[in-house]
Amino acid sequence: MALIHKFKQGENYFVLDVNSGAVHLVDELVYDLLNVNKFLEKEELLTLLSEKYDSEIISEAYDEIKQLINDDILYSKDYYEDIAHSSMDDRDYIKAVCLNIIHGCNLRCKYCFADEGEYHGNRGVMSLETAQKAIDYVIKRSGPRKNIEIDLFGGEPTMIMDTIKEIVKYARDNEQAWNKNVRFTMTTNATLLNEDSMDFIDKEMGNIILSLDGRKDINDNVRIKANGKGSYDDIVPNIKQMIKRRSKDKLYYVRGTFTHANTDFYEDVKAMLDEGFRELSIEPVVLGDDHNLAITRDDLPEIFASYDKLYEEMASRKASGEDEFNFYHFNINLNGGPCVYKRISGCGAGFEYVAITPQGDVYPCHQFVGKEEYKLGTIFEDSYNDDLGKEFKKAHIYNKPTCKDCWARFYCSGGCQANNVNFNGDINTPYDIGCEMQKKRIECAIALKAID
Repeated sequence: MALIHKFKQGENYFVLDVNSGAVHLVDELVYDLLNVNKFLEKEELLTLLSEKYDSEIISEAYDEIKQLINDDILYSKDYYEDIAHSSMDDRDYIKAVCLNIIHGCNLRCKYCFADEGEYHGNRGVMSLETAQKAIDYVIKRSGPRKNIEIDLFGGEPTMIMDTIKEIVKYARDNEQAWNKNVRFTMTTNATLLNEDSMDFIDKEMGNIILSLDGRKDINDNVRIKANGKGSYDDIVPNIKQMIKRRSKDKLYYVRGTFTHANTDFYEDVKAMLDEGFRELSIEPVVLGDDHNLAITRDDLPEIFASYDKLYEEMASRKASGEDEFNFYHFNINLNGGPCVYKRISGCGAGFEYVAITPQGDVYPCHQFVGKEEYKLGTIFEDSYNDDLGKEFKKAHIYNKPTCKDCWARFYCSGGCQANNVNFNGDINTPYDIGCEMQKKRIECAIALKAID
């Protein structure tokens, strides 16, 4: 099991103590002295490094490192495995739901996991009655949780804005009686936004995710309209108007997807910056190996180079204090958050988080929709498969052999369960290419925070 992780980012050397989360910005000497799984004896290090460093310097650094080890700051013990296993008997309560309010879309994105919004034949529009019953289902199973998050998802949710308004009204009319705070979020392709919908979204949505894939030619190659034309010119003006209207205390981010066709996605980030967007995310597509846009292992060097360029861009702006921007995948908290339980268990799909379809079927998340073996229940029968929910809860980092020995385990929390199933047929077996990209992002994120 990796106890520390060493990496170089830019010109700097970093050491992460895996179990404590402590990050050390070190010189090359200390970097060379540290071994991933154990700290070697002084005599061994003197022999190994005598040609590169003076023995007195090695001895002095050795003694300082030894003190950090004695203080449990380096090579620290893992105190969390017992917590992970002992929490399995705790009662679970739902805290978030993805309401798939429409299985249909006005775009025909070539990489869409949801079969261009149609969810592989499971088309449909959620009625207001079904939406209300879905919310009731979640509230009933939320127990003592005070804060409930509802993500309005599609397809393209803005195709049914009138229903969305009624859904939000239902929650607002009842949240006091439920003794809950209901927070709405929405993901939209932004093509159908108008003044009325933007005003409503700004008022009622705690977060709004606006989809754009960066450069115009890249976006228009994959995010196409039903008539076969690109969507960039429809999307960008609306995103600008939505951001302009967005209240200062409300969140948003512009989210893109990169594929095999644009592994140089740093250029897409630059294009979004040129449009004036400062809250950004661009994430790797997840497709089967037979898809022409699927990311392959051969793509990783260029993908890593894009992350390095993005790191350098952000570090440079941070140093100058000018025109900084946020990149979602580089957001990381080195001071303890999120809580230990979440770092162990991940997103909570299947036991803290569920997705509900227009037909009222309940799944662990929106990417499981249509996989009948993972159906948790139905709101109309008020049913929930406790055994399946428990399987998802048990799929934490200490029950995933690959994760248990990985230095990044407390940051990725075992990866996406849906991706694990799609590629390996098992929620406990991570998607390896996804792991490699995740680890690179984590290194960049840690480095950015450590140089503050």
